[in-house]
Amino acid sequence: MRKILIVGAGQAGLQLALGLQSQGYDVTVMSNRTADEVRGGRVMSTQCMFTTALQHERDLGLNFWEDQAPRTEGLGVSVSAPDASRPIDWVGRLNGYAQSVDQRVKMAGWLETFAERGGKVVVHGVAVSDLDYFARAYDLVLVAAGKGELVSMFARDASRSPYDAPQRSLAVSYVHGLGPRPEHPDFLAVRCNLVPGVGELFVMPTLTTTGPADILFWEGIPGGPVDVFQGIRDPQEHLRVTLELMRRFTPWEYDRALNVQLTDAGGTLSGRYAPTVRRAVGELPSGGLVLGVADVVVANDPITGQGSNNAARCAASYLADILAHGDRPFDRAWMESTFEHYWSLAAPVTKWTNAMLGPPPEHVLGLIGAAGALPPVADRIANGFDDPADFEHFFFDPGLAAAYLGDVQKQLA
Repeated sequence: MRKILIVGAGQAGLQLALGLQSQGYDVTVMSNRTADEVRGGRVMSTQCMFTTALQHERDLGLNFWEDQAPRTEGLGVSVSAPDASRPIDWVGRLNGYAQSVDQRVKMAGWLETFAERGGKVVVHGVAVSDLDYFARAYDLVLVAAGKGELVSMFARDASRSPYDAPQRSLAVSYVHGLGPRPEHPDFLAVRCNLVPGVGELFVMPTLTTTGPADILFWEGIPGGPVDVFQGIRDPQEHLRVTLELMRRFTPWEYDRALNVQLTDAGGTLSGRYAPTVRRAVGELPSGGLVLGVADVVVANDPITGQGSNNAARCAASYLADILAHGDRPFDRAWMESTFEHYWSLAAPVTKWTNAMLGPPPEHVLGLIGAAGALPPVADRIANGFDDPADFEHFFFDPGLAAAYLGDVQKQLA
C-alpha cells in the first residue's frame, strides 16, 4: 500500500486525502490545528464554489452541506459612478447553482471524517527540516499549506507571475441580517460591485457556523480609500468601517445592510498577498522532493472568486494522476507533468484574474455595459466564473468581443 503524506488541511489537501483514502491509499494529513480549533477559529476565506468544483466534491461523496447551504443561482455586476449612482446593474443566471460553505465548517467536518475513516491526522506545525525526514518515510509528500515557511521551498515562476506585489487589500465580514436585493428577491446571487479607481465589493450568500449568512468582501486598490483595514483589530470596528465604505461607494448595498451583525467574534478577516505562480517541485536540503498543491503553487487574487474552485480542480487533477501512476516512483518528471496537467486548468483562471486586477480596456467595459441590455451576455459572463476558459473566446480580444456582441444582437433582433 502506497504511503502518502499531505501537509495542510484545506480544500485541496483534505479533498485529495479523502479521495486517496477511498482508493485504499495509506494517507497521513498534517494540520496545525485540530478540527475543533478550526471550527472555533477565525474565518479563513470567502469561498464561493461553482458547479464544476461542487461536482468534484459530489464525485467523492463529500457534499455534506449541500442541502443546508444557500443555493446561489445568479451572478450580478454593478458599476459605481463618481456620484455613487449605478449606471450599470445586471444579473446573469448560472447554469448550475453555486454554494459557499465557511471553511471552518467544511474543513473541520472533513478532517473529522478523514480520521473516522481510519486516516492518520497529525496535529503539528511543520518546518522544512521536518519534511526532510518525512520525504524518506513516505512514497509521496504533498504540500498543501499555502502560507508560512513551507511555501519558500517553491520558487516563483516569473514567466507566469506578472505581479510581484499585492494588487488589492482584502477585508471580509461574515454577517447575519442582510436584506434581499430588491432587483431579484426570488433568487440569490453573488453581487460584484465595481468602483473604478477604488476597488470592488463582493456580497455572497454562505453557510457558516451559525447558519445561513452573507459575506461582505472589500477588495481595495493599495493606497486607496478602501485600503484602511490593516491596523483594525476589533471586529466591530472592522464591520463599522466596512459599512461606512458601503454607504460611501455602494449605497444600494448599504441600504440592505442597515441591520447586519457579525455572525461571531471570528467573523472578520483582512490581509493582502501578491498573486504568484510558483515552481511545482520543492527540493529539500537532503535532496528529497515534494509536490506543491493548489495555492502553494498557483495563488490568484480572490477578485474572481476562484481560490476554492482552483483548489478543487487541483485536488481532482492530482488524484487522477496519482491513481494512474500505479506503483511507479513519484519522481521529479512525474511531479512536473502532474502540475502541468493542473496548470492547463489553472492557466485560464490566472489569465482572467490578472486581467481583472488592472483597469479594464474599452472593449471589456463595452461587454459589461452591453450585458445590461443583452441577457445572453450577462449569462455568459456569469457562467465564466464556473468555466474561465470560455473567456478566451470573447473577453480578451476586442475583435472577438465585437463579433460576439454582433452575433447576440442579431439573434435577439
